[in-house]
Amino acid sequence: MTLDIVESLPAVLVPTVRTERLVLRGWTADDIPAYTRMATNPRMSRYTGSPSSEAAVWQMFALQIGHWALNGFGMWLAHDRVTGAFIGRVGLYREYGWPGLETAWTIRPQRWGEGLATEGGAAAIEYAFGTLRADRTISIIHPENAASIRVAVKLGMRFAEATERNGQPRHIYAISRSEWRPRGAEPR
Repeated sequence: MTLDIVESLPAVLVPTVRTERLVLRGWTADDIPAYTRMATNPRMSRYTGSPSSEAAVWQMFALQIGHWALNGFGMWLAHDRVTGAFIGRVGLYREYGWPGLETAWTIRPQRWGEGLATEGGAAAIEYAFGTLRADRTISIIHPENAASIRVAVKLGMRFAEATERNGQPRHIYAISRSEWRPRGAEPR
């Protein structure tokens, strides 16, 4: 048999973003064990769904890679810039029927309280407004998730509306490009 390949699709290109303490990069199979350890921690599914097995993490990785391929943006895996240790994920998300371009973060519990979600969230918002030229980004947060609400507020987001996702209450926080102040930027 002879194969006649006329055209192929390009590989998914996920840009690497570096912040003061983080490296945000694409998804690889080598990251599945560390992500599985984070995802199966009972503290991770309190306010959001979290994959409950390595097979479910593998499927979620495939979804995230597909998200980049379909949209040209997505979530990054977050690693410590100095040690290379896995920290979580952060980035942009918008699946079919989603209420807007979402900035989202998931940090492993051992690193909570260090400001990493805020740092990664700021990088994602900067990417949304600077690279994608988006006009607005949102975060969809369970109303009892005080830590994520604090992150959204630190990022300059404001409560926009109450809604429901998958039968659960959610609050949408939002910020527009004109409201965004990158870290270290002079007030407009």
